[in-house]
Amino acid sequence: MVEFRDLMDSHLLAIAILIAATGIILLGAEAFTNALEHLGERLKISEGITGSIFAAVGTALPESMVPVIAILGSTGSEAVRHEVGIGAILGAPLLLSTLAFFLMAVFAAQQRGWSGEFRPEPTGLNRDLTWFLMAFTLGSAALFVPAELSGVRWAIAGTLVLMYCMYLFLTIRASKALVADGHGTEADHPLFLSKIRLPTNLLTIIVQLGLGLGLIVVGTKGFIHSIEHISAWLSISALVLSLLIIPFATELPEKVNSILWIRRGRDTLAFGNISGALVFQGSLLPALGIALTAWTPRPEMLLGIGIALFASTYLFIQIHLGTLKPYHMVFNGVCYAAYVILLLTL
Repeated sequence: MVEFRDLMDSHLLAIAILIAATGIILLGAEAFTNALEHLGERLKISEGITGSIFAAVGTALPESMVPVIAILGSTGSEAVRHEVGIGAILGAPLLLSTLAFFLMAVFAAQQRGWSGEFRPEPTGLNRDLTWFLMAFTLGSAALFVPAELSGVRWAIAGTLVLMYCMYLFLTIRASKALVADGHGTEADHPLFLSKIRLPTNLLTIIVQLGLGLGLIVVGTKGFIHSIEHISAWLSISALVLSLLIIPFATELPEKVNSILWIRRGRDTLAFGNISGALVFQGSLLPALGIALTAWTPRPEMLLGIGIALFASTYLFIQIHLGTLKPYHMVFNGVCYAAYVILLLTL
């Protein structure tokens, strides 16, 4: 009886650590993102850069630390750390391309109706989805490259990094026209550190960036520890838990920015926040997985990759058809529901 009680206490402790770690990660991500917004305001960047690069990377970068810390850290066994890292890498593009777009459409429909039109700047959104589809497809193809061909795998990883750099160059160059037209951006909220009467300057912005990153590191270590315990308890692989929990807990809250922007009619920023994050998450993070993990095909991974590419291709086609309405993105929500059901039955 005492042994059973001790076992239950350890399970409850693991769940408590998971909840606390997730909260710490979210708090760190909020502080990190808020500081990046103010840094962007100081740099006087355009809506195009703010949406597809700055807001997208700003909201994706904190969450991207989860697989980095998981793969390179020392908490837990190497197998579990790699599964957590791969789950975070592949789960993020899947959630962004399906559930994030669907939820944005739900909130837009409340104001515009399900047949109301979205009006994002089309060339930027088209560029984002094009680069994501190319990069994520290449990264996925690396799953089938044998580990013995390490040179080929490293070449693919390097190509993905170069692709993202080229994407940044093209996006920044295209945004110059927007700057000339006066499409400047401002931070939506005061710097968090200013609430304790610190001045909003470059130093405090950098300090808050560091604090946010530190919280993410601490939260991620606790997350990995609890995932290892819970996956063994429930006889569910750490990969499956990570594919579901990490993106939902870290990516989705950050995409509230898109909901706020879409309700204010700032469609370019709203879409760019998601589509730009897709490019970031679909290129640099797979490069990390290819270079530092086994990166071999498993049913859970192939399912997520397939649905992410399918949903993104569908959205790409809709944009090229000339109109994009909230009801179009119901399909993206259905894709996510199908993914969860299929993943849990594998």
